[in-house]
Amino acid sequence: MDIDETQHVGENGDIFIHRLKILTDEEKQRLEAQNSRIIPEAKAARLEKEAKRHWDIFYKRNETKFFKDRHWTTREFQELINFEPGDKITFLELGCGVGNMIFPLVEEGFTNFHFYACDFSPRAVEFVKANKLYDESRMKAFCADLTTDDLFENMEEVCVDIASLIFVLSAIHPDSWSQVAKVAYRALRPGGVLLFRDYGRYDMAQLRFKPGHKIADNFYMRQDGTRSYYFTEEELQKVFTEAGFQILMNTYVQRRTVNFKEGIDVPRIFVQGKYRKPVEGMIEMCPKMVSHNDLIHHPRTTAACSGKLFRQSRCIIRPPHPQVNNSQESKEQSVILLITD
Repeated sequence: MDIDETQHVGENGDIFIHRLKILTDEEKQRLEAQNSRIIPEAKAARLEKEAKRHWDIFYKRNETKFFKDRHWTTREFQELINFEPGDKITFLELGCGVGNMIFPLVEEGFTNFHFYACDFSPRAVEFVKANKLYDESRMKAFCADLTTDDLFENMEEVCVDIASLIFVLSAIHPDSWSQVAKVAYRALRPGGVLLFRDYGRYDMAQLRFKPGHKIADNFYMRQDGTRSYYFTEEELQKVFTEAGFQILMNTYVQRRTVNFKEGIDVPRIFVQGKYRKPVEGMIEMCPKMVSHNDLIHHPRTTAACSGKLFRQSRCIIRPPHPQVNNSQESKEQSVILLITD
């Protein structure tokens, strides 16, 4: 694959570039030293089994004080603001933590948004619900394991306009990435977008790990038992394209974390992505079940397809499959959305 080494500098000095960081000799030695003591397989398996407990303990210890609110998201992701006045938008935060993304949006006046927020940790979800900005009339926070179909047991509608996966996938075992991507894909409406940011390969946090913390290549255990992976562009492109997404953006972000008071100036590397569920030529199964004798046409499919879809669309009903038994299940037919724009 050809590598595009052009770079773009963002408003806050972030550098967007399609090139892996070139390591110094000292950094290479740090990575090599990590291999001197790898976490045993039995302990790695235990970390996977106890992942929820470790995150719950993390939030018990840190409460809402650890992660900063993400006021940068509307600057980095124009998809959050590119809507017509009056549009009702459904937003899903996958791995919400204590609400560091949704509550800044509420504070900025996103009154047309209906929010869903889920997290692996029950304690994190409790903190979301306890926030003074939490409004049950337009928000629903719940526990869900993104490596399963838990999500869909807790949502009244599946087709959301925007979903986010911000610093979440890195905490999940690589064997489960494809399932997480499929869950995100299923949750989005056709044309909906998944907003992504996570740790990039050779980020300073990766280089700082000491021997005894490495689980596998680029996958580490922190002191508190939580885990972190450091991605390349290519890995993420493979995961999300195989799930069916179109890649709108997938690039390294280089930035510096500076704290003049404490004398800190740390180079950071993230991967930022925007992945869209395809629209053109797609037949999308929607969750609303109706009689196959009906034929529905609308200029903007809303009620019939459980979501704000898009203009110039129409819904028809799939007839029963000839080889399906005449059961109650076969009599309830899914709406099929035929994309015409």
